[in-house]
Amino acid sequence: MGKPAVAVVGLGQMGSAVALNLRDQGFDVMGWDIAPAARGQVAAQGVPAGESLADALRGRAYVLSSLPNGAIVRQSWLGQDGVVEQADAGATLIDLSTIEPSAMREVSDCAAARGLRVLDCPVSGGPVEARAGKLIVMVGGEATVMEQARPLLQALGPTIRHTGGVGTAKVVKIVNNTMAMGNLLIACEAFSLGEALGVDATTLFDVLSESGGRSMTFTKRFPPALKGDFEPRFKLELAEKDLALGLSMARQLGVQAPAATLVCDLFGQALAEGYGSKDAVALLAMYRSRVREQAGK
Repeated sequence: MGKPAVAVVGLGQMGSAVALNLRDQGFDVMGWDIAPAARGQVAAQGVPAGESLADALRGRAYVLSSLPNGAIVRQSWLGQDGVVEQADAGATLIDLSTIEPSAMREVSDCAAARGLRVLDCPVSGGPVEARAGKLIVMVGGEATVMEQARPLLQALGPTIRHTGGVGTAKVVKIVNNTMAMGNLLIACEAFSLGEALGVDATTLFDVLSESGGRSMTFTKRFPPALKGDFEPRFKLELAEKDLALGLSMARQLGVQAPAATLVCDLFGQALAEGYGSKDAVALLAMYRSRVREQAGK
């Protein structure tokens, strides 16, 4: 039996990489994005884009969405002529976005009421991993639906982890990003101090990347930064958004998260200083600038 037909809704950095990867793995892929330029970009690389959302969803057994935030997911799924209304009967809807769990449960309930199946599938990894099919896939939803979709999920990445019901995968992803961005913030602050105290940056990275303070975020994100490359693989503004989602979950529980609050505040300062469109590791540039100003170097 051939591979199923798939629609990818949202053709930004992640969505376009997913669409191209699935195309390369033999899936029949149709893309859709509200922005004509995004549709044209993937079409130029051999993935057709629908003239409308309805066109993109017609005949598709699976619909993947990769969108910036919960409000856009709600609008795309539940709005007039949205995904839930336009998807073929019996289709499985899979959301890859990092959004609040409550939004995921809301759109899932509406889709289920129409007889559609839903998987909550945020991923760990960026556009490079998405393009190579090496994402870590977190899956919230019914285990039977996950197993039916496993061939498609495995095309996204070899590591698939079931987290529980719809919404639980969003929780895991937000917790993961809170941890990762906390690690990155401390790494950037500490690294800038090491440089200011006279240690060569390359030497410092080489030693730290083999020492107890290292993290996957550090070893992945610092090499481009040390070459002055802060082009966005994961935008700092998106990292700040994910940190805010984590704090929102804490407020809903009625608990304090003082460390995460401080991390989010410092990301907010980086946004205010104009680093939002750069990669999250641009925190290093912010700290280097502060060290120069405060230490008179």
